[in-house]
Amino acid sequence: MKHGIIFALLLVLLPLAAQAQDEGVKLQAANVDVSNTASLQRGAKFFVNYCMGCHSAQYVRYNRVGQDLGLSDPQLESYLMFAGGKPTDTMVSAMPQADAIKWFGTAPPDLSLESRIRGPDWIYTYLKSFYLDPHSATGVDNVVFPHVAMPDVLWELQGTQEAVFNTVKNPDGSSYQVFDHFEQLTPGKMTPAEFDKADRDITNFLAYMGDPVAVTSLSLGLRVIGFLVVFFIFAYLLKREIWKKIH
Repeated sequence: MKHGIIFALLLVLLPLAAQAQDEGVKLQAANVDVSNTASLQRGAKFFVNYCMGCHSAQYVRYNRVGQDLGLSDPQLESYLMFAGGKPTDTMVSAMPQADAIKWFGTAPPDLSLESRIRGPDWIYTYLKSFYLDPHSATGVDNVVFPHVAMPDVLWELQGTQEAVFNTVKNPDGSSYQVFDHFEQLTPGKMTPAEFDKADRDITNFLAYMGDPVAVTSLSLGLRVIGFLVVFFIFAYLLKREIWKKIH
């Protein structure tokens, strides 16, 4: 039974490992922190401004985001709900699926659980890995997700860049391209350090959406640990007092 479970896990993980190997791009550490409320607030702002034009987060409600991020209903309506609606609504994109398929060739995926599927490091690296490609329908490609249909929605913030590839030859004489580095072509509205911070904030918000209870679980866990520490101190002092009388 034990070996059967291990074998099943290997069957699930091997395709993921193969995909990572095929991509040939080392993922950068996102270092997300869902307890950082300010980062989550900034990430929510970037998400609704740059992502929700195409993507939805249909398993997340605005009022739950407001509750976890310390935002009142009026603040939600002013800063996050540009298309109207009620705070109890889910975060659904206004773009019709048919139009998305017509424009991009595929329907943009829902991002509610994207961080649990891809991982924060993948998202963080992906968002900063677009480069100009005149052969692409959108004018850009991505080294983490080659031939992606998504345009580079953050190009105004990051600027434009080109990818430099190295040619690697096989023993049989054939060759293939391996990504080496990016070269900046035009600057964006943000410095590289500012864009990295914005990218991390977006990734942090996606990580939060993938596991909203993590915010309250961390706070509750710290309270429980604090209670146990205090309880242990009182229990130890009580034990000493009882044994002192016995001896």
